[in-house]
Amino acid sequence: MSGFSLRKQARLRREYLYRKSIQERHLATQQRKDKVKVALQGGTEIPTELQENALELMAGGDWDDSGPKLAVELGAEAGGLADIDDEYRWAGVEDPKIVITTSRDPSSKLKQFAKEIKLLFPNSQRLNRGNYENKQLLEACRSNMVTDFIVLHETRGNPDSMVISHLPNGPTAYFTLADVLMRHDIPNIGTMSEQYPHLIFHNFKSKLGLRTQNILKFLFPVPKDDSQRVVSFINWDDWILFRQHTYKKVKEGKDYELTEIGPRFSMKLYRIMMGTLDQEGAADTEFVLRPYMNTARKRKFLSDEDPW
Repeated sequence: MSGFSLRKQARLRREYLYRKSIQERHLATQQRKDKVKVALQGGTEIPTELQENALELMAGGDWDDSGPKLAVELGAEAGGLADIDDEYRWAGVEDPKIVITTSRDPSSKLKQFAKEIKLLFPNSQRLNRGNYENKQLLEACRSNMVTDFIVLHETRGNPDSMVISHLPNGPTAYFTLADVLMRHDIPNIGTMSEQYPHLIFHNFKSKLGLRTQNILKFLFPVPKDDSQRVVSFINWDDWILFRQHTYKKVKEGKDYELTEIGPRFSMKLYRIMMGTLDQEGAADTEFVLRPYMNTARKRKFLSDEDPW
């Protein structure tokens, strides 16, 4: 990689982090304004940490409920981008371009799973890992305008992990895989369709859920209205159940017939890193799953504000 390319990549990364810092600053200010506004409307005491600056916050609250105006103002401040968090700003405009690879020395089962994942994502290609490092592969992907880099891992021949790294600046999402059932293991499986699929996301409600939904959603191009292929991501108890079907209308009726075309597996998000896979250790962690936290506290958190 030339020195010019390295400098360009570093500059783009700095610009991206600057836009992110602007977004976070405005979000923090708006959250403080909302707390003061709720306290005043409810006739309750303003939180102690906000009392000193309450008048200043309310004086600057002219855009509290003016989303379009806020978007324009922040977009101008961030260099003309209406969406400051612009990781997926071209989503829906340009089709994603995906490269899929595996860990080193993959088993035959992991190779087969990688082939089926390639069929799952339109505009994707499978790359033999060989002895290449992640950094080398990601440099090649950036040079060829690849939008997402997916790595599949295994334990004792069973696929058990998927890493999705969005290029050029991230994020990178880490998923545990379980209950993997490949196409040739499902009886009476249908023929794999090459149509762009419609997507179904169920129970992705919270901020983390919407973040995860975006990471998965933008791996797929926009489907045509007459597409008869459906991909489903169903959140159940923090596990994402993946299913894929085709459908056709039953003759002389309003019912539809579903045919599963596989593969079938479950995913569990355990980390989101704000950088790319080659920046591990240097980029900030946006989310990490802590499965050994106090159970009662966890259940209270889930009931009050479900992370999904």
